[in-house]
Amino acid sequence: QVREWKKEGSKRYMCTGRPGWLTVSLRVGKYKKTHKNIMINLMDVLEVDSERQVVRVEPLVTMGQLTAYLNPMGWTVPVVPELDDLTVGGLIMGTGIESSSHIYGLFQHTCVAYELVLADGSLVRCSPTENSDLFYAVPWSCGTLGFLVAAEIKMVPAKKYVKIHYQPVRGLQKICEKFAEESKKKENSFVEGLVYSLDEAVIMTGVLTDEAEQSKVNRIGNYYKPWFFKHVEQYLKEDRTGTEYIPSRHYYHRHTRSIFWELQDIIPFGNNPVFRYLFGWMVPPKISLLKLTQGEAIRKLYEQHHVVQDMLVPMKSLEKSIQTFHDDLHVYPLWLCPFILPNNPGMVHPKGDETELYVDIGAYGEPRRKQFEARASMRQMEKFVRSMHGFQMLYADCYMTREEFWDMFDGSLYHKLREEMNCKDAFPEVYDKICKAARH
Repeated sequence: QVREWKKEGSKRYMCTGRPGWLTVSLRVGKYKKTHKNIMINLMDVLEVDSERQVVRVEPLVTMGQLTAYLNPMGWTVPVVPELDDLTVGGLIMGTGIESSSHIYGLFQHTCVAYELVLADGSLVRCSPTENSDLFYAVPWSCGTLGFLVAAEIKMVPAKKYVKIHYQPVRGLQKICEKFAEESKKKENSFVEGLVYSLDEAVIMTGVLTDEAEQSKVNRIGNYYKPWFFKHVEQYLKEDRTGTEYIPSRHYYHRHTRSIFWELQDIIPFGNNPVFRYLFGWMVPPKISLLKLTQGEAIRKLYEQHHVVQDMLVPMKSLEKSIQTFHDDLHVYPLWLCPFILPNNPGMVHPKGDETELYVDIGAYGEPRRKQFEARASMRQMEKFVRSMHGFQMLYADCYMTREEFWDMFDGSLYHKLREEMNCKDAFPEVYDKICKAARH
């Protein structure tokens, strides 16, 4: 298809032919209508190499599919981002994170090689040792350097359960101290925080295990179970700590049934026990279905009165960041997920030369701040994140100017490669693909 496009005279930019409503991002990409759509129907697990502990997959393999395939063989991937429908391609070209990221980094940091079809129609493999510039430039590039056709991802042995400990913490300073302390401990397989108000949170730590006390096993993924974030909130309300054993696959997809806490805005009675018992098996509705059936008026309304953002900031600025989220947005719960950010080349790396501990703050829901105005409020947030040397996940609405965008991200390697590989006529720049300012 790429060679055909070249033969026809490379008139338009190329993009993948997957329809916009199928993606998990709530943004609707207008470029699909104007660009040359290249159909990439690659959705298979290609090989599992137990010796090298690597799995090779095609880009449309989803997280739900990958864990279902690997778990019976006794394997899993180190970072399993939450929602079943997230694809390997999306997690590499965008980004992906999970509560094990304080050990392994972002999803891209668990990948050992990529295979891409470039603008000239050639197929290349890149890794830290071959075509290494391309290997480091691909993550976050949103398909603007080439088409991903395969990826090799590290595997780790799977275990049956996650032994999870819930600890309510009160007081913003205490929350941040406790969260940072637990995130630094490598013996924690998982670390996650749910912040329910400015000074109340539950911090969860988990370890993988094959043994469980049967009386404490909680299969939270079963359709009739309370939504996970509501279950966690009970520990805060009752002001008690607790320990449970959750089957690993249930743990990995613990926020899937309620789409984190988005579903409470879509189906307000969704966590009602009667609804869960009778209709719980029907949720969550696929995000793609919600997008496909959503009219323009609803989408605009949603855009103005709803926030879905992940901001990645250094752990040391966590307290200041939660305070800013509170002042500018006032959305709760907030999701806290720690991750280690290695000093690799590419668009995203720490400010200094050292690997640094960061945290992803996820705000999903309706802002309760009276003066909330989508564009102005988000621009304020983006400015704050830039000042902290943080990053905004690119699946969400981004209101930055081109200068601000390249102030947040390091474009040096990316631009060098676009030049070298003649991407300028083949793919838009990443900014033009994702930023609101560039699309209107």
